[in-house]
Amino acid sequence: FLLSQVENVKLLDRYTNRKAANGTLYLTATHLIYVDASAEVRKETWILHHHIATVEKLPLTTAGYPLLIHCKNFHVAHFVIGQERDCHEVYTSLLKLSQPVKPEELYAFSYNPKMSKENREIGWKLIDLIVDYQRMGIPNDYWEITDVNKDYEVCNTYPPEIVVPRAANKAVVIGSSRFRSRGRIPVLSYLYKENNAAICRCSQPLSGFSARCLEDEQMLQAIREANPGSPFMYVVDTRPKLNAMANRAAGKGYENEDNYDNIRFKFIGIENIHVMRNSLQKLLEVCEMKSPSMSDFLTGLENSGWLRHIKAVMDASVFLAKAVKDEKASVLVHCSDGWDRTAQVCSLASLLLDPFYRTFKGFMVLIEKEWIAMGHKFSHRCSHLDGDPKEVSPVFTQFVECVWQLMQQFPCTFEFNERFLLEIHDHVYSCQFGNFLGTCHKEREELR
Repeated sequence: FLLSQVENVKLLDRYTNRKAANGTLYLTATHLIYVDASAEVRKETWILHHHIATVEKLPLTTAGYPLLIHCKNFHVAHFVIGQERDCHEVYTSLLKLSQPVKPEELYAFSYNPKMSKENREIGWKLIDLIVDYQRMGIPNDYWEITDVNKDYEVCNTYPPEIVVPRAANKAVVIGSSRFRSRGRIPVLSYLYKENNAAICRCSQPLSGFSARCLEDEQMLQAIREANPGSPFMYVVDTRPKLNAMANRAAGKGYENEDNYDNIRFKFIGIENIHVMRNSLQKLLEVCEMKSPSMSDFLTGLENSGWLRHIKAVMDASVFLAKAVKDEKASVLVHCSDGWDRTAQVCSLASLLLDPFYRTFKGFMVLIEKEWIAMGHKFSHRCSHLDGDPKEVSPVFTQFVECVWQLMQQFPCTFEFNERFLLEIHDHVYSCQFGNFLGTCHKEREELR
């Protein structure tokens, strides 16, 4: 249904000096729709309210009252509205519509595809992670799929079914969960079945300066022994060393090599969510410079640090993939809570090691497994609901860019192209489907 309609609105084209389009702006409950009346063929621009990141009123010009809209998927729309009252009305409406407060206000709850309830529910069953674990050869002699977390007793941000070493009994699992931040124990992410080397993931230990936990040490030993071909395993902390050391003062931190048998501990410094958020902001400012010289653009790009951060994520992923394939060693990965940098690195390493994840279906399985099921906080990171701006960060956007960088280098190793990446990226922010809502499996179950 229509909320408001404004005639004689101009849409500026920031790339060419063409005459601005002139048309009608419509606001519906879910979209802003602009219909260009000056075009010979009817041309419509649709912007989903959930895609809107910021709305700005700019100073009055001779043409009228400008309204600048920046979208989370990096689209920018520059409208000029004739009357101040109309401009203010559109501005206040968009501020409200683009910042839903309750989950029920999200697009998924009003989106009504023209299909039966049965067909819609099939979507939730499209991807079965148990099938992916079976594809890796699990369960086997060393690994099992357990429902120890079926009531979210071990960890409320993990899925009900997780993969752990057979040698780790329930007491070990529960003991380890008490020693890991938010109960996020070491679980299997990917098994390279050619040599039994595994990529596992968790959160930081609650070690402080000297605390230790027998069950957690047994858990890591069980992971290492599930790969009999290697005498050691890597433990990779994806944070800069200084950040990890600062966490020690808060009773968290990282593993002490003296307490864990045959582990090789390594820092691979990827910056935190706040650094990444600022970096993206600087990058977007560079991309919006009016007519920069090439050297201005390249200097701005360098100063944003964006590509340096992308490289850090890719370097960490390459380290994991080489450790597994070339050194035949298992790797346990964590950051602070194990749902941002850990998700990036584990999913990219899996994609490097396994061509299945470079197919349409496989890439969907990978995102479902490493991001959705394992509790990446889409709702907070993508600012689906009006909340703490310090929780917003382009973590998933960086993952998508890393995949794109790999596609530039190895285009023939992917079944899909960048249009698939853009489509997924759009829908992470659109809230049109249930996959990316909430912060974890438990929360999505409650929303359903």
